[in-house]
Amino acid sequence: MRVLLDYHELWDVVESGVSALAANAIEAQRVAHRDQKKKKDNKALYLIHQGMNDETFEQIEGATTASEAWTILSTNSKGDDKIKRVRLQTLRRQYELLQMETTKTIDVYINKVIALTNQMKTNGETHSEQTKVEKILRSLTPIFEHVVAAIEEANDISKMTVRLLSGSLRAHEQWMNDNKIEKPIEQALQAQTSIGSSYHKHGSYFNKSRGGQNHGGAWHGERGRGGR
Repeated sequence: MRVLLDYHELWDVVESGVSALAANAIEAQRVAHRDQKKKKDNKALYLIHQGMNDETFEQIEGATTASEAWTILSTNSKGDDKIKRVRLQTLRRQYELLQMETTKTIDVYINKVIALTNQMKTNGETHSEQTKVEKILRSLTPIFEHVVAAIEEANDISKMTVRLLSGSLRAHEQWMNDNKIEKPIEQALQAQTSIGSSYHKHGSYFNKSRGGQNHGGAWHGERGRGGR
């Protein structure tokens, strides 16, 4: 905004305002004062109005001079800067403590990191792709440790993007999820095979045992009758 006012040679009237007209001013001075008020002060105030959004315009809509409007904006801006600094301190703390939860997916965690860094950017602090990639890699759950090591060994982290990292981590996460599904099935099949094998083994033994008893009973019976 100041650049625009400088370009139109209006910054002096914004900074110093229009000089008050003396009570005993002559007509030439009155004409010059009106011209300055109209051609410079009103024009500067108009340009300031044009550069405001609806919320900011409400702060200065009652101002009658460019200097008054600029003073209001400068004062409010200082207050906003203080609020931003306090908010940024809170966001920094959250960012430092942020860790992936074991119950969350890679997508959920990375989106949380991006959302937090976007909030920090709004409040005056920007994080590079490298910084975000490094933050993600060092704050994952332990099950990703060997993947992190492989990624760091195979890639130049300084040139890696969050999007690329996200793809690699999602692929590994999918592989782990697939294994979780396959293992119970394999275990169930192994258990069935083991039960079937055990049943066959013990069933054969049981049948043999029963057979032995029957043969034994018949032999004893025959011997008994013969004895009699």
